[in-house]
Amino acid sequence: MTDSLLDKYLEKNSGKPRKKEVIAYLAILDHLQERAPYIAKPLLQELVDQKRRLKLIASENYSSLTVQLAMGNLLTDKYCEGFPYHRFYAGCENVDQVESEAVEGAKALFGASHAYVQPHSGADANLVAFWAILTKKIQNKEIERLGKKSPNALTNEEFEKLRQLLCNQTFLGLSLHSGGHLTHGFRQNVSAKMMRAVSYSVDPDTGLLDYGEIARIAREEKPLILLAGYSAYPRRINFAKMREIADEVGAVLLCDMAHFAGLVAGKVFQGEEDPVPYAHIITSTTHKTLRGPRGGLILCQPEFSEVIDKGCPLVLGGPLPHVIGAKAIAFREANTPDFQDYAGQVVTNARALATSLKREGISVVTNGTDNHLVLLDLSHLGITGKIGENALVQAEMIVNRNMIPFDSEGAWFTSGIRIGTAALTTRGMKEKEMEMIGKWISRVLHNTRAGLDPKTGEKSRAHGETDPKILEEVREGVASLLKQYPLYPELEI
Repeated sequence: MTDSLLDKYLEKNSGKPRKKEVIAYLAILDHLQERAPYIAKPLLQELVDQKRRLKLIASENYSSLTVQLAMGNLLTDKYCEGFPYHRFYAGCENVDQVESEAVEGAKALFGASHAYVQPHSGADANLVAFWAILTKKIQNKEIERLGKKSPNALTNEEFEKLRQLLCNQTFLGLSLHSGGHLTHGFRQNVSAKMMRAVSYSVDPDTGLLDYGEIARIAREEKPLILLAGYSAYPRRINFAKMREIADEVGAVLLCDMAHFAGLVAGKVFQGEEDPVPYAHIITSTTHKTLRGPRGGLILCQPEFSEVIDKGCPLVLGGPLPHVIGAKAIAFREANTPDFQDYAGQVVTNARALATSLKREGISVVTNGTDNHLVLLDLSHLGITGKIGENALVQAEMIVNRNMIPFDSEGAWFTSGIRIGTAALTTRGMKEKEMEMIGKWISRVLHNTRAGLDPKTGEKSRAHGETDPKILEEVREGVASLLKQYPLYPELEI
């Protein structure tokens, strides 16, 4: 039998204060090692890996043990279609309390008039928002025009015409190569198949949003939905200008703030950079910079509250009340002065990292950042993003390759790498550490070259070669740094 992690913790802390959340967490790990070792083994290895690596993926973070513990309970066994105090199943009184807490917590955190906390992910939240807008703005009006009460009252011919009408609506979002998300109209994503998707791009010279060009496209296309938000755009958005454009063409302004929700919650994005006063509907994840559990969230103005609350059965399946409970905890954790300090440091760290990288000769898209992420252009180094990603992983720095504006390498190999500071800031690192990490990234990338494709003998887009001495030196530096900023230090594995 595997040695008990809990027994080791209790023995080491004999006579000292012990943290209840640590005891609970270690007890769960012990139980899994005994009953489900095939799950416990990779789980424990993931903990080891995260402790010894620099997590630089912009969409990842570290949630609290309390958030994680909240998801492992019998609420997972409960069906609760509907919304608080309006369910299609009996016996949901306790779920109503949990979900109401999450709803009120989200409203208080963001200053929103309505919140819907059931989406399982950011992609799900976007689908709910899309269909809610289609329902409110198109379907309901068409059914009223036909003198019917609901879609069920339509004839088959009428319903087919309605379906075609819905699918012919246009939405306008940021292109994938400019930093938009897959759900913003990428042709291989369902978002581009359920409606007519049109894209706007960043300025090819500056890499920045051109609001005049966005307005021109909007006037030409007359979209039902104008989508503002990003997955890999290193600057901020002026939502007042986006709302002006939406109002001019009669569009609904939808904001996807999945990446920067924590910066909104932490009062870093204020005024015209805060989407809440301007967007009709806001979607988000609850992890990333918000530092909660993996899940989704929707905020909206009163006009859309009723239809948004019908995300199940409109799009979603049964809600996940155990995850909703964890969201409620995360919202409270974020509604504190400490979290505001954290959010501010995330941006400070990103700027420090971008400055360090530029100083070391790495090309930074838009020449810097105003948020939590930095986008690197590796084309001047003669390697693809995939080669760079692999090299940095060997140096214990976890990043993800990403397209840069107008990327000729496509979405698989890419010409860029996206890095973020949310997770490292959670570990307590600041500007000095960012400067050091920037130097390490630069050393690895500058000492990596494309290898040869074993099949063609030509320069490879996937496989590279990095100076092993440089890799070893950087790994030693990373290990030394992480000893100063241990992750979940009480969880000794």
